[in-house]
Amino acid sequence: MRGHGACHWSMPSNRGLIKPLSPEEEALAEVLTLLIEDYEEKHHPLPSVSPNESLNALMEERGLKHKDIWPVLGNKGAATEVLSGRRSISKAQAKRLAEFFHVPVDLFI
Repeated sequence: MRGHGACHWSMPSNRGLIKPLSPEEEALAEVLTLLIEDYEEKHHPLPSVSPNESLNALMEERGLKHKDIWPVLGNKGAATEVLSGRRSISKAQAKRLAEFFHVPVDLFI
């Protein structure tokens, strides 16, 4: 697959498929998935973001304020320090944040 447009035509559409995929079709889908993932990692890598930046972005995206998040982080002081970047997110806080936002815990570690 070469160039940015190649993946658009190479991925078969599964809309309208009623029967399950054959073993060969499953193997092809797996190979195409690996090729697309590899291409995206090489040509469109996701930027590295700190746990605090992830939290701030999720809060902004959802219109949340300090008062909305401090119960998840434990108290107002901890929330202030985490949101300002003066304190790292603990593993316990990361787990609670992941549950609160319904995202992988890795975003906060």
